[in-house]
Amino acid sequence: MAAEVSLFGIRHHGPGSARRLVEALDTLRPVTVLIEGPVDASHLLPMLADPAMTTPVALLTYAEDDPANACFFPLADYSPEYQAARWAVTHGAEVRFIDLPASDRLGERLGDHQGDESIEIGKEQEAVADADPIARDPIGVLAMAAGYDDGESWWTDVIEENPASASVFAAVADAMTALRSEAAPPSGRDAAREAHMRIEIARATKVSDGPVAVVCGAWHVPALAAKVSLSADRALLKGRPKVKTKATWAPWTAPRLARECGYGAGVVAPGWCAHLWDTRHADDRDAIWLARIARVMREHGHFVSTASVIEAQRLGHALAALRTRPHPGFEELREAAIACLCQGNRDIWDDIAAELMIGSAVGVIPADTPLAPLLEDLQRQQKATRLKPEALERVLTLDLRSDSGLARSTLLHRLDVLDVPWGRLADAGRSRGTFRENWILAWQPEFAVCLVENLVHGSTIAEAANAKLTEAMRAEIDLGPLAELVRGAMMAALPHATQTGIALLEDRAALTSDCQALLDAMPPMADILRYGEARSGTVAHLAGLMPRIVVQASLAFPYAARNLDAEAAGSLRGAILAAEGAIQLAELAPDVVATWHAALRKLFDDDQTTRLIAGSAARLLYEAEELSADEAALLLARMLSPGAPVTEAAGYFEGFLEGAGQRLIHDAALREAVDAWLSTLEEEAFVANLPLFRRVFSALDRNERRRLMDAALGRSGNGARDYRLLPGAAAIWPAHEARVIALMTGTRQ
Repeated sequence: MAAEVSLFGIRHHGPGSARRLVEALDTLRPVTVLIEGPVDASHLLPMLADPAMTTPVALLTYAEDDPANACFFPLADYSPEYQAARWAVTHGAEVRFIDLPASDRLGERLGDHQGDESIEIGKEQEAVADADPIARDPIGVLAMAAGYDDGESWWTDVIEENPASASVFAAVADAMTALRSEAAPPSGRDAAREAHMRIEIARATKVSDGPVAVVCGAWHVPALAAKVSLSADRALLKGRPKVKTKATWAPWTAPRLARECGYGAGVVAPGWCAHLWDTRHADDRDAIWLARIARVMREHGHFVSTASVIEAQRLGHALAALRTRPHPGFEELREAAIACLCQGNRDIWDDIAAELMIGSAVGVIPADTPLAPLLEDLQRQQKATRLKPEALERVLTLDLRSDSGLARSTLLHRLDVLDVPWGRLADAGRSRGTFRENWILAWQPEFAVCLVENLVHGSTIAEAANAKLTEAMRAEIDLGPLAELVRGAMMAALPHATQTGIALLEDRAALTSDCQALLDAMPPMADILRYGEARSGTVAHLAGLMPRIVVQASLAFPYAARNLDAEAAGSLRGAILAAEGAIQLAELAPDVVATWHAALRKLFDDDQTTRLIAGSAARLLYEAEELSADEAALLLARMLSPGAPVTEAAGYFEGFLEGAGQRLIHDAALREAVDAWLSTLEEEAFVANLPLFRRVFSALDRNERRRLMDAALGRSGNGARDYRLLPGAAAIWPAHEARVIALMTGTRQ
């Protein structure tokens, strides 16, 4: 005789459904438990009862020949499917999935890797469902008939919070039967899924010697209970696509269970659902929730009294009574918390809402779980490079001249491309040459989730990093960020991405006339040439491209430096200084450097050039010995002449001398020009510009300031160790000497 079959229509990720399901299973004591899910992953279900398994986790299925073609089926503690599997393993019952195999879904999507490829339990996107309002949102239709504004509230009140556990599943079946009688008949994949589940149920009833429990989405209950011939169901499954697949469990995160992240079967508030499950046997769960709110608020620095928590609980119950709800839901308790704990300030609630309502939990899978391709590849490379993942931070110094150091560096850089910052580059070791890197390592469990998400880019770390970086390069339109991506590709030893990026740099550099973009591209390009010494890869194309960009920038920035405001001038000045350093680092041909220097000279010969930029250009030429000390002094004296506006003179002063204060110690002509200008300033103008002057000299240490003071006062350097003007000193020393000492000491006495 066929075994008795009991259908339990549940809501995916419903804590109330999970609670009622466990109670129903305890009463029925089935010998076989069938769960909606990919039948070819049934062998993984017993792992859910492993004590080392911590939710949220996701069943990951992917095509063997194309791991980027993948599907995810998330589960949490409060997911009925998870509780059903745990109950079956604990009680010795047989447990397996009964839905279409993952190979069917992946076969449908073979070759289509656009957008978000994750498919979750209960998420259907059939055209029929889109056209039929009942099939699209059956719960919403029932809620509307009951006078509710949304299906979420109705399901919570009538199903999740219903105290009568025995009648819940029968009521759900009756409601869905009535709805499906008015809806369009299923077709396509929906029809195939239900046919496959009916076949699996029939197969289980023939071999089971006791009750059979079927756990499925509520919408499918009437279809699975219907009497359909086996031949008709098999006919629906003919010609279905299939591919070779693999399956495993992967860590998941609480935020990815939220509906707002795009998960069709997600819940509004994963944190609240977890609270409902954790307090399912408690009578004061609303008080526990409010106490948790108070604790989080206090951790964020907000004052919350116990009396306010009590008032919030009373208000929550009053709101639930006004809305004829059996218990306060998270909406009522949220409004009560805002009114009583946040003093009506919604901003305070928004400060803690994500931590409470969404959460930040990350799942853990047992060590013996078969892993996804990227995780397997990571474990192989961790073993090969002898890098052990640890939660605590530790410092790792790498010598890129050794094979082991280069291999470790390459792995860490590739993971960084995949948004898995296991290592943070603290210091590239520029002071010790190009062959040393200092990393700070700290492994976080969510990194495994990031690797799973990167399966869309490739099945190995090298393939995924190469594909992701190439995609980012194609999307980047600015030269500076594009050059940074090329630099990252070279450091990660990704030759295909490097060649693609260099080709894109050549194309876009030829088409751009944006001075800032050209200047921003130079530092990372110089770094690429520098790293070519320590890393394999060709930089021949780049060695020819950088001189062209230097010439283009030389032609562009004399015009781009005219009449700028303070913010734009500061940005352009920083880009010019960084470009100068890059040109020196790259050791370009003399004619290219001469073109650059000629363009710099045009900046201070043009009266329309912003003075901050002009001063910086003059200093660069002076440091490059393209401008003699006498020429620099004459230029400085002209720019700081009494006839020049104070703001323009101050800008030139900053551009020329900021970061180069030591020049004044040894260069008497420059010092005298500055001294002469300072002596002409009125008291008010001097005070107004004093912060600027102090910033210019801030790079000097105490000894250097003393030496500059000795030079300004004509001393030999053996005078008093600490200078400080006393009252009446201005009458003894000339005004300009008093001001120089004021700059050095920071006082106006």
